[in-house]
Amino acid sequence: MLVDVVDRLRCPHCAARTGDDVGLALDGRTLGCPAGHSFDVAKQGYVSLLTGQAPTVPGDTGAMVAAREAFLAGGHFADLTAALATHAAQFAADSPSAPEERTDLLSGADGGTRGAAGCVVDLGAGTGHHLAGVLDAVPGWVGVAADISGYALRRAARAHPRAGAVRCDAWRPLPLRTGAADVVLIVFAPRNGAELHRVLRPGGVVVVAAPTDRHLRELATAVGAVSVDPRKTDRLDAALGPYLTATGAQTHETTLRLSHAEAVTAVAMGPAAWHVDPATLEARVATLAEPVEVTVSVTLSVYRRTA
Repeated sequence: MLVDVVDRLRCPHCAARTGDDVGLALDGRTLGCPAGHSFDVAKQGYVSLLTGQAPTVPGDTGAMVAAREAFLAGGHFADLTAALATHAAQFAADSPSAPEERTDLLSGADGGTRGAAGCVVDLGAGTGHHLAGVLDAVPGWVGVAADISGYALRRAARAHPRAGAVRCDAWRPLPLRTGAADVVLIVFAPRNGAELHRVLRPGGVVVVAAPTDRHLRELATAVGAVSVDPRKTDRLDAALGPYLTATGAQTHETTLRLSHAEAVTAVAMGPAAWHVDPATLEARVATLAEPVEVTVSVTLSVYRRTA
């Protein structure tokens, strides 16, 4: 719930004006800061901390979010969720566990003010599906589902009882307090290196899930979608390398056997949905042999804040 993560959030207006980590407090269905800025909590349970001009990159549409929810509910990315959860659980196991050690760590000189529980921030969280799986693996931790799509956040707000949902733009300063996060998840989402360094506590990690050029390639070829840039790993290192230290990477690959309907949702939930209309997509998928064999190929890279 949003109340569980309020102490991780900061006022975006005060941050933009002064750079300070001015905290927010929840009063009924309104978040407010001491300077008088307020933000209404939507009836679906998420709060928008998006300020300024409209974002240049639109969020997922209602149709894309519905397709994503249906595809993930089918368990097709269960291995990916499990791998993310394993990384977070291992990090939690390696972190200080005694209450007094945890308190010392979270009240360090980095300027952050956080609760004693560990915190997972999922940037580009979508429906919150992966975040929910990770929180199940780290009992007692809280989670922030951050996304630019209000359609996605309606679902993310109820994805897990220890998660709160926040609307924001990953390319702008994040409405998170300095050092608020222990673990940041980025699953097929933008990477803002400077902000990731700021919101991570010292020693915290970012786990990035990025598709390889083999990911869903059979569907991309069949429907005429844009393929994944084979230089994606180089671009990831360029974005995060100046701010964080790479500590390892593993590629997870498997083959799915999808019905035509499942194959349609696999395409409709991603960026290809902006380029192929629904009728054309269904017609092209219908020409494929069923079940449709599709490669899932994702590299999980871990970066640590070491300074």
